[in-house]
Amino acid sequence: MRGLRQIRQKREVQCDFMPEGYCVKCKAKKEIAEAVEETMKNGRKAIKGKCPTCGVVMFKILGGKAAVAPAQAPAAPSSAPKGDNHPT
Repeated sequence: MRGLRQIRQKREVQCDFMPEGYCVKCKAKKEIAEAVEETMKNGRKAIKGKCPTCGVVMFKILGGKAAVAPAQAPAAPSSAPKGDNHPT
């Protein structure tokens, strides 16, 4: 599938705490400013934002894959007794 691009989902992080990541320019752990949660091509979640000190883009991969809604099971057949299909 050459030439096709997958669309990554983005959404603002809505939580009481600021996500923390490592800034490679400052060489320190910092809170990620302007954090946006993304779903990468492989299905994993990540947070992307900026370093509050130097402004370099910070990226933190979160654990686990994005939740996919489970498919519903087909309806079970009626519970008729097995073996006795002929009337008596």
